[in-house]
Amino acid sequence: MNGNDKTRLGKTLWAIADRLRGSMNADDFRDYMLSFLFLRYLSDTYEDAAQKELGAEWPKLSEDDRRSPLTVWYAQNPDDIKEFEAVMRRKVHYVVKPQYLWSSIAELARTQDDDLLHTLQKGFKFIENESFSSNFQGLFSEINLDSEKLGRDYKARNARLCTIIQEIAKGLGEFPSDRDLLGDAYEYLIGQFAAGSGKKAGEFYTPQQISSILSGIVSLDSQEPSTGKKQKLNRILDFACGSGSLLLNVCRRMGKHGVGKLYGQEKNITTYNLARMNMLLHGVRDTEFEIHHGDSLLNDWDILNEENPAKKIEFDAVVANPPFSYRWEPNEALAEDFRFKGYGLAPRSAADFAFLLHGFHFLHREGTMAIILPHGVLFRGGVEAKIRKKLLIDGNIDTVIGLPAKLFYSTGIPVCILVLKKCKKYDDVLIINASEHFEKG
Repeated sequence: MNGNDKTRLGKTLWAIADRLRGSMNADDFRDYMLSFLFLRYLSDTYEDAAQKELGAEWPKLSEDDRRSPLTVWYAQNPDDIKEFEAVMRRKVHYVVKPQYLWSSIAELARTQDDDLLHTLQKGFKFIENESFSSNFQGLFSEINLDSEKLGRDYKARNARLCTIIQEIAKGLGEFPSDRDLLGDAYEYLIGQFAAGSGKKAGEFYTPQQISSILSGIVSLDSQEPSTGKKQKLNRILDFACGSGSLLLNVCRRMGKHGVGKLYGQEKNITTYNLARMNMLLHGVRDTEFEIHHGDSLLNDWDILNEENPAKKIEFDAVVANPPFSYRWEPNEALAEDFRFKGYGLAPRSAADFAFLLHGFHFLHREGTMAIILPHGVLFRGGVEAKIRKKLLIDGNIDTVIGLPAKLFYSTGIPVCILVLKKCKKYDDVLIINASEHFEKG
């Protein structure tokens, strides 16, 4: 599928969202719509794997038969279902029963079936509970199908869902079935919803142009950037990953075999679920990523809370777009934290350097870190000046890139990209004023 078709599908789905959400908050409608796209992706992937597994047993249906082939196979082979699902759980790491497949849900919507809402609820819960990987647990937990935002009573909510799903199915039906296409559509919609969310967009989305710059920086050889990108990044961390778009951008930059495993952390539960869906929708297997729901500043992720240097996990690349000038609660315990000891604690009014030091602590000796921060980190005094001075004296700040104002949906302030390394070749700091070299889109 070409780029024009990808853009066309994104615009088609966005037009549906814009038309159907009515008075519903854009963020709420976003979560419903993206979850339905994700269900379509899971269903397509599962049915492809099931057809391959069943081979000649896969039912061949007439064009006017609206049932899924898997529905027919289940009816014909009741004694084999348990073994089949066990095999599928081992191979694709999750199970979708025929009645929960997207095609079955879309048919319920087409016929305005009164049981659509209940079926969706049971389907979401089944996928969460019957999957092999922890990356599926609680995946739909923030999708409240009983919300009055959908309607005042069950009948109204069911009717609203029928309309939404029917329109999405119709929109998707205008394009060839292509799983890569669904990932692109998902990312396009995230961007569109972010554009309409104003300040809240900063919680979950980094504009693609900025993501591209950061991914390009960390993919280069840390000692000799002029030689081009590294062959492989074994571990990549984004400790404020939002919807995961920045991690995926690094993946695209490195190519199919250029990345070992992706690690992300996200404090907002809804955004955390979006990130996991985004990974799977872009073909990242559940064994190839680990997203943790938690607070990076408190370092509550077990794999990062290892004080034994021999067991400490390190990352070849660290990328991040943390909340700007975030207010936090530093305390005596954090003053002794291995991430901040020797530097000092960032002030209560702005956790920018706390985020930076968190990521920097876990950076591999030969790795590269690129983080987006407000311009204030370059000149604010007090403890921030001391932290900045130590990083400079130790030769850890490699590059400072000043960016123009109004690049982000969440703020109009100018920002910068700081590039850090633990073992850089030259003592100089490269300073680039990119605010003079940009074009408005």
